[in-house]
Amino acid sequence: MVVKVTMKGEKSRSKALKIVVGLSGVESASLKGADKSQIEVTGDGVDAVKLTSLLRKGVGYAELVSVSAADKKDDKKDETKLLPPFYYYQYQPVPPYGYVENYGPSCSIL
Repeated sequence: MVVKVTMKGEKSRSKALKIVVGLSGVESASLKGADKSQIEVTGDGVDAVKLTSLLRKGVGYAELVSVSAADKKDDKKDETKLLPPFYYYQYQPVPPYGYVENYGPSCSIL
């Protein structure tokens, strides 16, 4: 959806973007237009009426320009799922040990 907002400076632009991104369901928001007075919002389940009313309270005049379904461009990224890395560990071999029986004279303290 695209919302036209009257923004006077950089401070009001950043405030408007913070309001938009803080709304639930918003995936991304970007400034659009020659004078950057339009905010393009993409997301799933975003309430357009709630968005415009929050922008009107926080920034100033806000007008809903268009609402449309988003293009599905990221379908190829979902198909190629990356597997987690597999680590190969090289263990040091354990040296062989033997048992030696000593039947010789033993030391005894008496």
